[in-house]
Formats: sequence, C-alpha cells, structure tokens
Amino acid sequence: MKNMQQLMGFPLPTIKRYPIYLRAIKELTAAGELYVSSAVLAERLGFDPVLTRKDLAMAGVPGTPRRGYPAHELCEAISRSLGWDDTTEAVLVGAGSLGMALLGYSGFEEQNLSIVAAFDVDKTKVNNAFHGVKVRPMEELARIVSRLEVKIGILTVPNSVAQACAENMVNAGIKGILNFSSIQLEVPEGVTVQNVDLAQSLAVLSHAIARDAL
Repeated sequence: MKNMQQLMGFPLPTIKRYPIYLRAIKELTAAGELYVSSAVLAERLGFDPVLTRKDLAMAGVPGTPRRGYPAHELCEAISRSLGWDDTTEAVLVGAGSLGMALLGYSGFEEQNLSIVAAFDVDKTKVNNAFHGVKVRPMEELARIVSRLEVKIGILTVPNSVAQACAENMVNAGIKGILNFSSIQLEVPEGVTVQNVDLAQSLAVLSHAIARDAL
C-alpha cells in the first residue's frame, strides 16, 4: 500500500470517496457497461456532478466526450491511487468478538488487504486459527511485524488496554492503525490513526430515527 507521502497529492475527501466510486463502477461493469461518465456516477451516488468530475480527473484517465471514461482503466487508476493495486498485509490485535468477525470479513479482499496474523493475551485463543489466521501471543508481535515488514495494524481491544496495545504496535513498526476502540490514541508523528467509532455511528442513526419520529 502507498504511504501517506505518496498520497499527498490527493485531498482526503477525494480519497474517502474513491472506494465509493470504485464500488459503483464495478457494479456498472458487471451490468455490461464499458464506459462510465462522471454525470452518471454522480447521479447514481447522489454526489455533486462538478465534484465527481474533479475527483475522477485526478485519477489521470482521459475521458471521451459523450462516452465518459473507460471503466476498466478507471477502476485500475483509482485502485492505484489508493494503493490497492498490490496486496497489503496487516496484523490484528485483539481476537475478541469484533476481531473474530473482522478476520472473517471478505470485504478486505476487495481492497487487497490480507490479515496475516492476529494477537491476543487470551491463552485459550493463542495458537488456534480462526478463518485461516493464527492467533499468536502478544510477545510475538514485534518479531512477526519485523519479519513480515507489516505496516498496518487493526486494533480491536477494550478501551482500557487500547493505548498500551497501540504503543506496542508502534514500537513493533506499525505505521498505520485502524482503531476500533472509542478512545483517541496518542501516537508519535509519522503514525496515522483512522478511527472507526461504532458507538458514534449508532448515535447518529439513533438521533436521526428519533428526530423523524417526532
């Protein structure tokens, strides 16, 4: 996967929209479409047409008037922009219920992400394999990360130990953490954290439903 320096030319909002475009383009190609236009994608996704045109232009694939962009080339260009053209290896720390679910999540394959090892302190889980991924003791984290040169870690541990686990991951060489805990991790410069706050998302949904019920 490309590092953050390689992606500096892309605005963060564009990077966040690219997977949405990619999914929509693949749906259109599966339906037999060879070309896709920014106008069609914008309408399909409910995006602003001007914004979509600018986003797609950044991928570097020339479009054709009245036809749009060649769908296959556009998919490849967006994947390259995201660093998804090569398989990226990651480790998972915390083999609890959520961690187990993520080990079995097939959607990571669409982003060429492969979880190569999981780590936990629970001795009943250590040395067992779940969804083809072996759970190892936390003491082996640094060795495995160093040997496999893994740069991405997925953190799915209780809040009480999240910071300590994050520090272990950083010390082992992890440069990017997908954080499923609900605390704000403190990490050194050069380490990127992407928070996935399920409670926050649920709060937004609950508020929207309650508001509509009034």
